Amino acid sequence: MQSSLATKAGKLARRFTSLSASLAAPSPRRRVPTIDGGGGCGGGGCGGGTPVANKRAAEQSCLASLRLCDAVPKLAQAHTHIIKSGLGNNPLVLAKFASASAELGAVDFACSFVFAPDADARLYDTFLYNTVIRACAQSQRRKALAFYDLMLRSGISPNKFTYPFVLKACAGIGDLSLGRSVHGSVVKFGFDEDVHVQNTMVHMYSCCGRGIEFARKVFDGMTKLDSVSWSAMIGGYVRLGESGDAVALFRKMQIAGVKPDEITMLLVLSACADLGALELGRWVESYVARENVQKTVELCNALIDMFAKCGDVDSALRLFQSMSNKTIVSWTSVIGGLAVHGGGVEAVSLFDEMIAAGVVPDDVAFIGLLSACSHSGLVEKGRDYFNLMTKRFGIEPKIEHYGCLVDLLCRAGLIRKAIEFVEEMPLEPNPVIWRTLINACRAHGELKLGEDITKRLIGKEPMHESNYVLLSNIYAKMSHWEKKTKIREVMDTKGMRKIPGSTLIELENEIYEFVAGDKSHDQYKEIYEMLDEMGREIKKAGYLPSTSEVLLDINEEDKEDAVNRHSEKLAIAFALLRTPPGTSIRIVKNLRVCEDCHSATKFISKIYDREIVVRDRNRFHHFKDGLCSCGDFW
Repeated sequence: MQSSLATKAGKLARRFTSLSASLAAPSPRRRVPTIDGGGGCGGGGCGGGTPVANKRAAEQSCLASLRLCDAVPKLAQAHTHIIKSGLGNNPLVLAKFASASAELGAVDFACSFVFAPDADARLYDTFLYNTVIRACAQSQRRKALAFYDLMLRSGISPNKFTYPFVLKACAGIGDLSLGRSVHGSVVKFGFDEDVHVQNTMVHMYSCCGRGIEFARKVFDGMTKLDSVSWSAMIGGYVRLGESGDAVALFRKMQIAGVKPDEITMLLVLSACADLGALELGRWVESYVARENVQKTVELCNALIDMFAKCGDVDSALRLFQSMSNKTIVSWTSVIGGLAVHGGGVEAVSLFDEMIAAGVVPDDVAFIGLLSACSHSGLVEKGRDYFNLMTKRFGIEPKIEHYGCLVDLLCRAGLIRKAIEFVEEMPLEPNPVIWRTLINACRAHGELKLGEDITKRLIGKEPMHESNYVLLSNIYAKMSHWEKKTKIREVMDTKGMRKIPGSTLIELENEIYEFVAGDKSHDQYKEIYEMLDEMGREIKKAGYLPSTSEVLLDINEEDKEDAVNRHSEKLAIAFALLRTPPGTSIRIVKNLRVCEDCHSATKFISKIYDREIVVRDRNRFHHFKDGLCSCGDFW
């Protein structure tokens, strides 16, 4: 791999040539006599003494003025001071000027001065280039790479401090080919064994989409792994949505005896939130307390988000109320958490408390608030808050806010009003809004209207498989079996498949995944025996299978068998086998829970005396004593 990467290094300068052209045209540098032998100091006020002493004094004076720069006007004064002192070509002063400019968001100003057309490039060194590249790496990434190219073409050799900045710029751009070219340069100059360069390289590859493979190769080849190394790789998995791999790697980190830092904790909590891994999230909280890790606001917010997304909204509230310093993210996290758990009244109360505390809501806060109103049937409240956004807070509603209000009206059964609202929207409705209307039409019996909307949506998105599934479900409700079969044939012709349902469950510090009809588990025979027992017991209690959403054209008995093997039922059966009586069961479904599983789970919660918490794509369902917190509409 190293030889191929080294070969790519030879192409590096050619690849960056076009980037160099993107540099802003620099402004001319004002020339004054330098302090080298009896010349005056301009406005520097050096006074008498030897030329070397005078030059050193001027240099220290300029560096001191740059250290005091906390605003752009002061930076401009320091710039004038540098010119008058004749230090326009002093690498140390230029580097400090570039650094101070970057901190004040004036990178272009720094570049135009440091790299003026009439500047003496012979005075530039690696430190100066590193400073400029670092200044650009965060927000002007292509310019950072252009300066790196200029550095190479000027014959200035990079050092081990150069590459973390260059790789960071590559990560921000997300260009895998570009990143591999820089990797080749790293190998060529012999910095591929430096741990800081390796850490940044792992981060770079993990930010480049198809690079999670290259990142892991670099990571596995590292001889020295610190918490930064592990966090970089774990973060790569989290960014790519591979949260299971992130958690598995964190387990290896623990076995390796590497102490996680705050960044690691934040990443692991994000993975827990994605997977619904509540027990691991609770372990992180206890670890933070046990190891006296500072509970920063960011860490507390991540814990709140984890608890809310893992189904423990009470713990999210407890932690939120214990925080002495709350940010807007703290408020929105807990409001959004209450929303998906059906706690609309509590979310509204908390929002009003936030306003009373002097915290100004942002557009994200209103998304959580409107969603809370929607899931709890607070129609008038939702309308009032939607109008309040613009009237009181000057927030222009985005498509997400309009979508929340459409959902609010649909959940309340006000389909016609929802359609009128969509027709009057100043923004073009997106497919999510149309699908919200379609699901509402299906739920409230407006089947012909739902069919018409779905057909129009298919016309706009002919290759989106979920649109065909929606139409298939509409036809099932209408008992139009031939049309439903025809939709299946169209999907087959187009090479489309319904996204397979899968369910995650965390038990005894392990994450288990089930798919419909799954027989891959070691205990699958016992699981299916429990599944059959569950089926018999809930039928005795009055459960009737709902088979209308089975996509296949098969007989009714086979349809019942198909829905009985859905992933969430398998996960629940597994939990009943592996947990003590009375223990709560928590599962995460990747799709919207179907009507049959929703109905069956209500019966299971009552018969087996279990609280069953289900997180599906839309919200949380808390099943207890035969009832669900969603009120049977989701």
